[in-house]
Amino acid sequence: MTAMPDLAAIEARDAADPLRHMRDRFVLPQGVIYLDGNSLGAAPKEAFAELDKAAKEEWAQGLIRSWNHAGWFDLALQLGDKVGRLIGAGPGETVVCDTTSTNIYKALQAALSMRPGRSVIVAEGDSFPTDLYMAEGVASTRPDVKIRLEGVDADNIEDLIDDSVAVVLVNHVNYKSGILRDMAALTAKAHAAGALIVWDLCHTAGALPVELNAANADMAVGCTYKYLNGGPGAPAFIYAARRHHEQIRQPLSGWWGHARPFAFTQGYEPGAGITRFLCGTQPVLSLRALKGSLDVWDEVDLNALRKKSIELTELFIELVEATCGEFGVKLEGTRDPNRRGSQVSFSHENAYEIMQALIDRGVIGDFRAPNVMRFGFTPLYVGYRDVWEAVATLRDILATGAWQDTRFAVRAAVT
Repeated sequence: MTAMPDLAAIEARDAADPLRHMRDRFVLPQGVIYLDGNSLGAAPKEAFAELDKAAKEEWAQGLIRSWNHAGWFDLALQLGDKVGRLIGAGPGETVVCDTTSTNIYKALQAALSMRPGRSVIVAEGDSFPTDLYMAEGVASTRPDVKIRLEGVDADNIEDLIDDSVAVVLVNHVNYKSGILRDMAALTAKAHAAGALIVWDLCHTAGALPVELNAANADMAVGCTYKYLNGGPGAPAFIYAARRHHEQIRQPLSGWWGHARPFAFTQGYEPGAGITRFLCGTQPVLSLRALKGSLDVWDEVDLNALRKKSIELTELFIELVEATCGEFGVKLEGTRDPNRRGSQVSFSHENAYEIMQALIDRGVIGDFRAPNVMRFGFTPLYVGYRDVWEAVATLRDILATGAWQDTRFAVRAAVT
């Protein structure tokens, strides 16, 4: 076992951190080290102010008038542009709406309609399951559609892309391993075969700079409740490059996506640009909570964010391997920080029990079946001392066997 580094040196890194002041913008329970922002981000204080105003003034007093007077009607597009800045999109190319799963369905159906004569969806076998479930749902409505999977039909996704492929659906960062894909290279590979590509940004939006337009991406989807801190179940987002807007047709033709929703015409006419991805009436209170978080993000330098993210994940890996390696924990993913998102995963045959013991002591990460402990590092509110203390706690739990307490083996519904 290697000794833990000097705590004074760790605290000096916190003192010099240019993002340190952002920590005060969030509610962080005393005694908790929160390393699960890759599942649910911490609560921004601004979100409570937005919710309070939206509920007690605009809803309670303004009532139906607030759709106009409080700007509710335009929120989906306004917040879409705020998200767009964080993912390398231009104005009017991103809209906040619905869920990631629903938006995947829309994007895949739109891509298939834009590539008539092609019938293959390419995806990852180890994708986050909802991506595959939604691809299966699309295929169930189109008997001609086939799905090819990386890790099943070929080892590498690039080898599955040919002139029969309509669309490639791929995660920018793998939810379990944290491995980061080369967006520009894979997009170019899809385009060379005449296919479109849809990027799932659930584990990158707010975790690192994303350059959709620079990479010439076609469409993208993502959630706002992880690194973007929009709150549990916060609305997702969908992006489409401006060059595709007039060709996009998606089957969830709800009234909110109509060109003139309050004309109440009988036939559907898609709205202009990115609005045609809208479907039903949007959840205003959830949008307003998200607005509170995105107002914080307006002040964030994404390059500084990425630099700190790499430093946090590198420190965590170094300390875990130096002090806990003898207990059977094994790094999952990559050692190359430039190919890593803002999370680190370690496997262990008793990963579930160990994670429950960590949570019991106030170090909150999560477990992914069958044997992975996942730790997310949100640079806006996670510090270097948090990493030091989390690893010290993990070391103690492993060394003492505290995880063997039978209560830690009880499986909860959410892991």
